[in-house]
Amino acid sequence: MANAKFYVVWVGKTPGIYTSWNDCKAQVDGVPGAKYKSYPSRAEAEKAYGQGFRKSFAAAGVKSGGASAGKSKAPAGEYDPNSICVDAASSGNPGIVEYQGVDTATGERLFHQGPIPKGTNNLGEYLAIVHGLAYLKQLGSDKTIYSDSQTAMKWVRDKKPATTLARDASTEDIWRRVDRATAWLHANTYSNKILKWNTEAWGEVKADFGRK
Repeated sequence: MANAKFYVVWVGKTPGIYTSWNDCKAQVDGVPGAKYKSYPSRAEAEKAYGQGFRKSFAAAGVKSGGASAGKSKAPAGEYDPNSICVDAASSGNPGIVEYQGVDTATGERLFHQGPIPKGTNNLGEYLAIVHGLAYLKQLGSDKTIYSDSQTAMKWVRDKKPATTLARDASTEDIWRRVDRATAWLHANTYSNKILKWNTEAWGEVKADFGRK
């Protein structure tokens, strides 16, 4: 299979090499400081598994999240790979909007919404964070969420988007989603950290759509 991947789990429920994302995910979900990564061939996966996550992450340019495998919090200046990243993209502002969330360590897409006919990039970022919170809450996971939007992060903290986008027939879709996300924030609690992705130090956020 041309697109086959092999998933190495160094720190998880049962460390080893897995041939499907679902099998890998079952080993790392809910495990503090889980360490895992995908590889395009079994040979690369076996080599990586044998040399350990620190050396493998360093070779791939991925921050390991700390010296102790049991720690899920990354040291200052590094990101925690046991997390998810969210991002939005828009064609025009306002314009067509979409957003997604990915596994930070593997790049595996966890959710995607859009195209939404008319909205703003900041509203897409807001929806992405709240979708990530709801997704992780459903899994019982306290993973960190990374976003590169300070504006959307503030809106989530305030539980209200401070947008000037008009409510009319053309924006009905995104406003329906925003209202639902805002209601979720008011009705739920969460322990997940929402942190700013350090683009200058780490490059584009892992959920970036690559359209810049």
